[in-house]
Amino acid sequence: MANVVTIEAEGRARAGKGAARATRRAGKVPAVIYGAHRTPDLIALDPRIVVRELHRPGWQSRVYEIKTNGSATRALIRDVQFHPVSDAPEHVDFQRLVPGERVRVAVPVRFENEGLSSGLKRGGVLNVIRHTVEVYTDPEHIPDYFVANLANLDFNDNVRWHDLQGTENMRPVIGRDFVVATVAPPTKAVEVAAEVGGPAPIAATPAAAAATPAAAAARKP
Repeated sequence: MANVVTIEAEGRARAGKGAARATRRAGKVPAVIYGAHRTPDLIALDPRIVVRELHRPGWQSRVYEIKTNGSATRALIRDVQFHPVSDAPEHVDFQRLVPGERVRVAVPVRFENEGLSSGLKRGGVLNVIRHTVEVYTDPEHIPDYFVANLANLDFNDNVRWHDLQGTENMRPVIGRDFVVATVAPPTKAVEVAAEVGGPAPIAATPAAAAATPAAAAARKP
């Protein structure tokens, strides 16, 4: 069952850039709720609520019940626009949810039992390929997160879609049993670092320095 968070909002009468600027001058964040073949609802939010939710993990898959003028609408946050200098939220787009109608949503992956993984305990590196997984599911079954159990992973073992816990009643957007994370041996991590950054420069020894043309020229009378 989806975890629903209730937030309060105020209705807005007008759309457009001018109306949005007026909403911001009044200390609110303009927002819109669209979808479900209905006319978009224009709302204004307390910026403290927006910032609070954006700082909580998993807001992309969190279901919100938005209460406005006595009515309630369930929706997902689809986009947030930020001020280019202050990074304060300037506009929020919500997608309206319809019971029983599947929606595409990105669900975060939580990795557990790192301390029980023999590969990680022996110096292996957890290579996370997907921090979130996109799925199709109905609003009533949107989870807060999927669980990836690392307890039994050794070197070169991986976590795939079918290994994730909490994926009932949903279908992945990618149509195959894809890899979510893998445990790489320590030598793999060294090789990757060498390929990306290249070999570290070797400091010249006194003998090598003396063999350079500049050093040879310096020795000439």
